[in-house]
Amino acid sequence: MSSQQAPLNPWYKEVWVWFILGILGMSVILGTSMLVIATRNPPGLLSDNYYDVGKGINTSLEREELAKRLALIADFTLDNQKGTVALQLQGNSNPPQLVLNLLSPTQPERDRRVILQQQADGSYTGNLLDAIEGRRFVELIGQEGGKDWRLFEEKQLADGQRFRLDE
Repeated sequence: MSSQQAPLNPWYKEVWVWFILGILGMSVILGTSMLVIATRNPPGLLSDNYYDVGKGINTSLEREELAKRLALIADFTLDNQKGTVALQLQGNSNPPQLVLNLLSPTQPERDRRVILQQQADGSYTGNLLDAIEGRRFVELIGQEGGKDWRLFEEKQLADGQRFRLDE
């Protein structure tokens, strides 16, 4: 009785060895690429100091309460072709200048600040540096009696449309 043994193939000719090495190699490549992506795009919406954020919320609420007591309503229009903002303010405040912040909810580089100057007819105008459209948090800040007030709402902005900010 002679038993014949099948000849053994070298390890590098076995399919399963390359299958397992392929899985390990892909996991290293994917892990490295995710690490590169994470280091090049840090999260921008996180805050390191929650105490300061909490103080800011209280200040914001006080400013909004002052705007409500002053019965403020603002109507504004964006004109992207001319690059202007026109605003009418109604209520018990008449500051010489207003600040209009157009804040993107997710992309801080798209935030815009417009300084609005009072005109002779009581309206306010300011200049835009570029066209602004889409979803924005609209914040109007003014001053009355040495205290800041604020109107704040989320709007879907479009060229030429009239928008209202109120309590």
